[in-house]
Amino acid sequence: MEWRKCYLDVVLVPLGLFTTMGYHVWLWHKVRTQPLSTIIGMNITGRRFWVSAMMKDNDKKNILAVQTLRNAIMGSTLMATTSILLCCGLAAVISSTYSVKKPLNDTIYGAHGEFMMAVKYVTILLFFLFSFLCHSLSIRFVNQVNLLINTPLDPMNVATPDYVTEVLEKGFFLNTVGNRLFYTALPLLLWIFGPVLVFLCSITFVPLFYNLDIVPPSRKGKVNEIENSGFESV
Repeated sequence: MEWRKCYLDVVLVPLGLFTTMGYHVWLWHKVRTQPLSTIIGMNITGRRFWVSAMMKDNDKKNILAVQTLRNAIMGSTLMATTSILLCCGLAAVISSTYSVKKPLNDTIYGAHGEFMMAVKYVTILLFFLFSFLCHSLSIRFVNQVNLLINTPLDPMNVATPDYVTEVLEKGFFLNTVGNRLFYTALPLLLWIFGPVLVFLCSITFVPLFYNLDIVPPSRKGKVNEIENSGFESV
């Protein structure tokens, strides 16, 4: 029966997703408790100093600030465009009646009935849609910073460096979430060919994420000195 073929899909696919999710929960805890031991925490600290420096010397650095933010917007735009194009492609596949809905051959492990194939495509589609949503919101926040960062520092001005930094961090946070959703959806694309590939790809992504997110050992000594000196990242 069809439901008996779903054992691998029910076990391996959630296991791979929970592995990726568990890593990101650990990373979030690491950023909150030891921010300077992660690349994300160090970037947050660097952006806070960057916003303060740009607004203090706005007359000389306003063009630099706009160009830097424009590059961030272009990156989010590229990811949003890629996500929505993949969504359109998946939507076309779901609505079609061609044999592309079916696996390439019957030797693929796991279920490949009409219902399971619909679940696969809809799940992948949702991941890319949420990735597009996060990148779109990220562009919105960074565009706000693009205007606020050029406002003059004045006691009556509500656009203080702290407020601009807060808005900028929202934009970069949404950009990071959108990127991670996109990367998580990539292994799910292999689900079309079976759940085993999804599990193996998800497990492979964890050490890759770790190397991208954690400060290299050669720099941990300097980071420990900064933390011991009483510096805290907000």
